[in-house]
Amino acid sequence: MSVLSGKNILLGITGGIAAYKTTFLVRLFIKSGADVRVVMTENAREFVTPLTLSTLSKNPVLSSFTDEEDDNATWNNHVELGLWADYMVIAPATANSMAKMANGVSDNFLLATYLSAKCPVYIAPAMDLDMYRHPSTGATLNILKKYGNVIIPAAHGELASGLVGEGRMAEPEDIVAFMEDHIIRSLPLFGKKVLITAGPTYEAIDPVRFIGNHSSGRMGFELAKAAARLGAEVTLVTGPTHLSADNPEIKIIRVISAEEMYNATSELFPGTDIAILAAAVSDYRPANPADRKIKKKEASLTVELEPTKDILAALGKAKKQQYLVGFALETHDELENARGKLRRKNLDAIVLNSLNDKGAGFGKSTNKITFIDREENATSFELKPKSDVAQDIFTEILRRMS
Repeated sequence: MSVLSGKNILLGITGGIAAYKTTFLVRLFIKSGADVRVVMTENAREFVTPLTLSTLSKNPVLSSFTDEEDDNATWNNHVELGLWADYMVIAPATANSMAKMANGVSDNFLLATYLSAKCPVYIAPAMDLDMYRHPSTGATLNILKKYGNVIIPAAHGELASGLVGEGRMAEPEDIVAFMEDHIIRSLPLFGKKVLITAGPTYEAIDPVRFIGNHSSGRMGFELAKAAARLGAEVTLVTGPTHLSADNPEIKIIRVISAEEMYNATSELFPGTDIAILAAAVSDYRPANPADRKIKKKEASLTVELEPTKDILAALGKAKKQQYLVGFALETHDELENARGKLRRKNLDAIVLNSLNDKGAGFGKSTNKITFIDREENATSFELKPKSDVAQDIFTEILRRMS
């Protein structure tokens, strides 16, 4: 899944021959899962048609403040468009347009939109070799960088004039790759390894029966997705569940029993930066599981149980530089029990939820949590979808790790 998936991308096209490549660029943005809108200068319309770009983007293409052919048309709001965008890309960016951008000139719709944008702006220069090498172009690029714009380096190759050298607009696939890499590297968890556990564990009574619980695994899966969106390298160790992450950046290890989850997490933990144990691990398992299916009899059946290994306590004991977060699902004395677990197991934080809260607990798409840190400061949240809860948890973690 691309980091651009679900994002709003505003593509600005200025009047250079490289504008013909923007049809491919729009297609690549759409393929990455982004919503694309296009603005272009009047000169750009000579190199690529608005009809082509609107068909590809499935949005109207704008190049002026009003529709001159419709006296009753409302004006095109450049401010609203600039605020809509998560990212703005100006490609190709001619020397003329970049000079205007550097000096705050706003004599067309594209430039007015650029000046209104509050999002990161990526600029892909395109011009002839001598223009690109001119000192004024270098000064313009330095000013644009100083303003916080991101310059996508021009490529080396054959130019429209027949010369060979720098100044060629980066190829569409290279623009997308540059943006993805730049965005990922700027994410708060880039370079961090995050370990998440999710779901129930099943402890075998015999080959067909088990002791388990009602955990769906949703909370852990949402935590894994949130971590991946924040740029982390994510490993998700999950008990039996029908869920999937739908993200190739999340490595999933599927286990059945508490013992298997203990082994997997113990192996991964030393190389982990953040570990969040959201799984509902069985506290007990049958001491002597049967090799064959136990046949039903009239007499009652007694199954001797023994404790499973305490994964959270083991990781708390082994913890060095890791930030370790546990979960506490309680039915009474919630805060007292959660704080006790936080201290006993040497955690950096614990996430408390209660079965007494409507909409929280197993099998729900929502959750209501209280985040308690190492100093036992408690921050409570309202009932929310688990995807939003996952984001809240990482916001609290990042606040304390920064």
